[in-house]
Amino acid sequence: MKNTMTIEEIKAKYPYLYETHLHTNESSACGHNSGAEMAKAHKDAGYTGIIVTDHNWGGYTAVDRELPWSEWIDKFFAGFRNAKAEGDKIGLQVFCGYEAGYGGPEFLIYGLDPEWMKEHEELKTATPAEQYVLVSGAGGMVIQAHPYREEWYIEEIKLYPDDVDGCEAVNATHSNSKSTSHNNPDFDVRAIAYAKEHDFCTTAGSDIHSVNALGGGVAFPTKLTDIYDFINRVKNKEDYVLTNGEHWYTRTGDLIL
Repeated sequence: MKNTMTIEEIKAKYPYLYETHLHTNESSACGHNSGAEMAKAHKDAGYTGIIVTDHNWGGYTAVDRELPWSEWIDKFFAGFRNAKAEGDKIGLQVFCGYEAGYGGPEFLIYGLDPEWMKEHEELKTATPAEQYVLVSGAGGMVIQAHPYREEWYIEEIKLYPDDVDGCEAVNATHSNSKSTSHNNPDFDVRAIAYAKEHDFCTTAGSDIHSVNALGGGVAFPTKLTDIYDFINRVKNKEDYVLTNGEHWYTRTGDLIL
């Protein structure tokens, strides 16, 4: 399906755009800007909200892994807290998440409260299967990020269809013309096919590390109330669209424009 709606029609029907994959320099070693700077940039770019998904202890984190667990959690969510404080001032919704790393495969984790995490240090050593049980039990959602990305730091592609709620079908760094890394639209083509094969729920995000917003994300017809509203709408495959900032897709990955 293609060219079934104009860009004006898409934005009129789905006016609430959320960035679902975003990093800050307080918590991700690869981040270039602070949470406050990221919030302001995305407000200026027309987003309704952002979900901060910094790299956790298993990924490229900026926080000392040797810290006691509770202290590590407090420092890790500094990027989110600073983004949230700025968002509250300027009218941008800011929700909490993180990106869990497993030596190549990565998962976007949505819906875990930092205080709950302090009581569950087993997250630190959990396998992907154990992670899914813990996150699901807490009312959260696990999305495999960019499942078909090929990069020097990814030893091999590993898929976990039994240990996720869905996958990131569209990642703007793969296919947006303004992206300066991971450029290969085929990564998204394969992710969309994978999602269809398993009837997964899907997300889209920019995997953004700087204030140069790419415009990727998930757009909804009505404003989200909180992170759990996001989780429920995605898990229940409600009405939403995906975008890489230039092209728009149905939630099943069919091209609209």
